[in-house]
Order: sequence, then structure tokens, then C-alpha cells
Amino acid sequence: MDRLTEMEAFATVVDQGGFTDAAKKMGISKSAVSKHVSSLEARLGARLLNRTTRRVSPTEIGLAYYDRARRVLNDAGEADALVSSMQSDPSGLLRISVATDFGVNHLSPVLGDFLAEFPDITVNMVLNNRYVELISEGFDMAIRIGELEDSTLRARKLTETVRRMIASPEYFRRYGRPEKIDDLNEHKLLHYSNQSAGNVWKLTAPSGEKRQVRTAGWLSVNDGQSLLNAAISGLGIAYLPSFLYADAMNKGLVEDVIPDLPVETQGIYAVYPPGRFTQPKVRAFIDFLVHVFGEKGPNDW
Repeated sequence: MDRLTEMEAFATVVDQGGFTDAAKKMGISKSAVSKHVSSLEARLGARLLNRTTRRVSPTEIGLAYYDRARRVLNDAGEADALVSSMQSDPSGLLRISVATDFGVNHLSPVLGDFLAEFPDITVNMVLNNRYVELISEGFDMAIRIGELEDSTLRARKLTETVRRMIASPEYFRRYGRPEKIDDLNEHKLLHYSNQSAGNVWKLTAPSGEKRQVRTAGWLSVNDGQSLLNAAISGLGIAYLPSFLYADAMNKGLVEDVIPDLPVETQGIYAVYPPGRFTQPKVRAFIDFLVHVFGEKGPNDW
């Protein structure tokens, strides 16, 4: 007899508390269930069930075997589900969390192409600037930038960005250009207001020394595009990722404040909950993002 069927018959008898209910659960006759269990016991050379006229219960050996058998059966079920999942067309609601700056400027413009390619998927994109708890808050995946804080999630790198201090030519005409990190203390800085560490910029000196710049700043706002607009208008110096400032820099609206400083490279990742297999809709969207952003370098925005 099939070993997996024997295991299933035995585990179902334990789960249901008897042969009659196990037979109903499996959709076979009571005598067939009994034969599967007897064959299993004969093969193992051990009695797995205590049988009386009123009840059936696992022996001590049977209980230990049940725990392992149930794991095997669950794994087998997941394997079957994996095959079915991988062959099914991506569909259903895809709920995504993404940082506002990246979502507005780069994800929103390409969503139409994705939905045209996968018409059975609907997208709910939530823009925010905090780390959401994917599972407890009901998200299928998130786009995250920089160091990944939650190591329990699965992640796939999409591309990279760099961070630079930028300001407008008008700002330099009015306030001068800082030549080194210490000079920033005398300048007007523009900060993200939602940084957990406060108004702190972590910079690297030409020598490789790690430095921190702490100033109150002239303007704080919880949106990177607003900080870029403020920098373009000459209000101060902003420290922003290239996916935000690249177009403005190419047009000459902003410039690198201290070009000699090493730049900070940050990865942009798709993250999703751990599991034995990835939902088709999540896999399809991540593959799409890799296709769209995978060839971009840190300065290609």
C-alpha cells in the first residue's frame, strides 16, 4: 500500500477519534481505513492505536509517530499547493506599502503597464513614510529603501540610489558654498521631520571618517518632494536620494553641495512575508519591478 496514504489514514483516525469519522473525512470505506492502518502497523512493527469498542486513541509510540506524520502530510499538502499556485494565473487584490517619495515619483507612473499585463490583479497602494508590519497590517509586500531592519522578511533587490546634499545656484549666491562638513553648521539645512533619529545627517568625510551633522534646520517637512522644491527655490540644503533630485540636477536647478564627499549608496528592495512559496500576484509584481528598475544605476534616475 502507499506509504503516504497509510500515514493519512492513521493521522485522520487520530484527528477524528475513530475509524467511522475518519472514513467519512477521507471519502473511503471504514474497512479501507482499517486496512491502511493495519498495514502501517505491520510495516513499522508497532501498535499505534489502542482500540476498544467505544473509542480509539493513539499509543505512546503512536502519538510520537502522529506528530511526525502530521508534519509530513502538511508538507505534502504545501507541495501540492505550490504546484497549483505556480501554474495558476496571477489574480486577486495586491496590497502594497511604499514610501511616499518613491511611490509618487516612480511606482505610480508604471502601475498602468503592470495592470494592463495582469488584468486579473487589482492593486491597493498605500503611501506612507513608516515601516508597516506586513502580516499584521494585511500587506502582501512593501518597497523599502536603505538598510532592511526586519531580517525575518524575504527581500529582493530591485536597484540602488545614492544620497547627496543638494542646493540651488541661488542659495550658493546668497549664502556661499560650504567646503567641508564642519561648514554645514553655518548653513540653512532642510530636514525630514519623520526621522526617528531626529535632525541628523550621517556623512562620510573624504578621509573615510563617519560624521554626524546635528542642526535644528531651517525647515522640516515629512515629504521629500517638498524638501526638493524648497531646495530648488533657494531655501536651503537638502540631503536627498538620487531618485528624487536627479531630474532637477540634470536641468541645473540644483547642484552637489560638496562634490568631494563620498556618497551613500542605498538599496531599493521588494520585501514580502516569509513562506514556503510566493503568491503568484506577488511574484508577478516583483518580476515586473525588476524588469522596470533592474537596469537603473544609482545615478540613472
